[in-house]
Amino acid sequence: MKSQIALATALAIACTAHVHAKDATMDQSFVTKASQGGAAEVALGKVAATQGTMEDVKSFAKHMVDDHGKANDALKSAASAGGFTVASGPSVQQKADAAKLTSMQGKAFDQAYATAMVKDHSETIALFEKEIKSGQDAKLKAFAEETLPTLKEHAKMAAEMKAATK
Repeated sequence: MKSQIALATALAIACTAHVHAKDATMDQSFVTKASQGGAAEVALGKVAATQGTMEDVKSFAKHMVDDHGKANDALKSAASAGGFTVASGPSVQQKADAAKLTSMQGKAFDQAYATAMVKDHSETIALFEKEIKSGQDAKLKAFAEETLPTLKEHAKMAAEMKAATK
């Protein structure tokens, strides 16, 4: 009987540890994706600020550099408090997409940048909403909740910019 209780206790502890490890993995995934995306937004924003031809594009790009730069710093702080590691830069795919965009000029650049920003912000909003709903780390959830309204505003601005580039 004692061995059965000990076994049941050990299994309960192991299951709890597994659940917490899974939760931590989800939070780490959020940190990785959010930090890669933030770095990509800043890098592309810098390119668009100089390479864009329309004032809407240049203005939006400045917002990306400023707002995502601040958000990246806030994410680093929240992640560090929870023992999570931020990405050192954009993902391989994000770097490839940026290289393709950087090779464009004029109206083609403006249109491609606007399209990319609509897509990126839609995906980022979904990522942040998932963290708010399912994340376990309180500081990361608070970061996501505080940042989400800005991301939604960016999505609206990106859609308007895309419409203006047609």
